[in-house]
Amino acid sequence: MLDTVREVHTPEGVALHLPAAGPVPRAVAWLIDLAIRSTLLMLASFLFGLLGRFGAGVYLVVLFAIFWGYPVVFEALYGGQTPGKRALSLRVVSADGAPIGWMASFVRNLMRTVDMLPFGYGAGLVTSLADPWSRRLGDMVAGTLVIHAPRERVPLQALAIAPLAPAMPLQAQEQRAVIAFAERAHLLTDARQQELGDIVAPVSGASGERGVMRLLGIANWLLGRRA
Repeated sequence: MLDTVREVHTPEGVALHLPAAGPVPRAVAWLIDLAIRSTLLMLASFLFGLLGRFGAGVYLVVLFAIFWGYPVVFEALYGGQTPGKRALSLRVVSADGAPIGWMASFVRNLMRTVDMLPFGYGAGLVTSLADPWSRRLGDMVAGTLVIHAPRERVPLQALAIAPLAPAMPLQAQEQRAVIAFAERAHLLTDARQQELGDIVAPVSGASGERGVMRLLGIANWLLGRRA
């Protein structure tokens, strides 16, 4: 299997794993952004078209700002995500995993004029297919990388669950397992939470979503939290 995960080590010795995004999701994100920009330009054309020659001049300025400023502003101010990238859970970061800055965003987007050659992003596509981390020329020059960045799940607040005594005595390792589940539950999907909760249904005395809630309550009880 082709490994597209880039491992970066911080000065503190922490290993960061950056899952590089391939050309297909990036192309879809670009099409979404193109649709948004085209819609904005159509609205601007209609509005400034009512102002005659003066409006035409203003429209050219707006055209330039939307075409060049749209990706730079979103990437620099919104964590490396344009609306299209956010919809596809993608993010632009520096090659070392740090947030992208204004200059890097400007350079990578300015290089699109080269990546577009000879047509249809041909140069960018060939480069991304040849590069182990699917970088186009703009990313190489700017020192950036487009990665998969799944949306963060809203943590399930175990503290909001009333403490509940377990239905049966628990050994030390079982107590640690229940507490670990409560600490990591927000990192799991609802289906996975319920799957794990069903395994220890005798402890919680319930299954499904109710079993998960009861496990969180038991964790609070084991930690000495009392309502």
